[in-house]
Amino acid sequence: MNDFQVHEVSAAVTVRVARAMPPLPAALDATVETLWRTAADRVAAGGAGRLFNGRVFSIDSLAPDRITGHMTEFRRIVAQMEDPALFPALGIRSLAVCGVVCCADGVAVGRRPPAAIYQPGMWQLPPAGSVDQNALRPDGAIDLAGQLLTELREEIGLDAAAAGPPRPLCLVEHPGSHVCDLGMALTTSLDAAAVLAIHRARGNAEYDPLLVVPYAELAGFVARHRADLVPPARVFLVRLGLLPPAVGLQCSGVGGR
Repeated sequence: MNDFQVHEVSAAVTVRVARAMPPLPAALDATVETLWRTAADRVAAGGAGRLFNGRVFSIDSLAPDRITGHMTEFRRIVAQMEDPALFPALGIRSLAVCGVVCCADGVAVGRRPPAAIYQPGMWQLPPAGSVDQNALRPDGAIDLAGQLLTELREEIGLDAAAAGPPRPLCLVEHPGSHVCDLGMALTTSLDAAAVLAIHRARGNAEYDPLLVVPYAELAGFVARHRADLVPPARVFLVRLGLLPPAVGLQCSGVGGR
């Protein structure tokens, strides 16, 4: 895990589409299609639903205050996840938003489905999701806050009014897939019981289970799940001051730049 990269972002970071999706050579396109179909069949067989080849934002350039890129096919992202050696040819760095929901008495944590295409069965901080076409404005700007709040409503059941405005923390890039997780803090005055009740009533089945880990128990939770908690989660918790730096970085093995 030592190759994870932490990229600094400002509170006012902007994200914008700056070019069209590049075409693929025929041979590379055929490889992508084969990997896509194999992954789609595996996900369907595992009961996790059907993969959809929508459009997702991929980073071309990254600076603390400005990220630019293009919308790419989800099948290209999946192919690169299946075979990271394709990165030099595809060059995809897909962007995802990851919320850290801080409740009155703890932090929301959820376990991903075992048949998920990315990081199956691992614990993460919900809500989380790829930045897709729905976040794209007519002028080419990407609405990060809107994307995260949509995920919040779909996955946990919380409306935007129940949480403060999302606050960017940092971006963590996976060394193999090059998925880039942008952490964003969310705060709600609701307690764990209320959040879990709303999730049962209105949230989806993305996480099984969804927990709210008390603040005093976070370090212990991270230590117990060292092998199956996604590394970006540890980084985001450290950035919020909810984990001691030594504990978070030791557990995540993350290097910054």
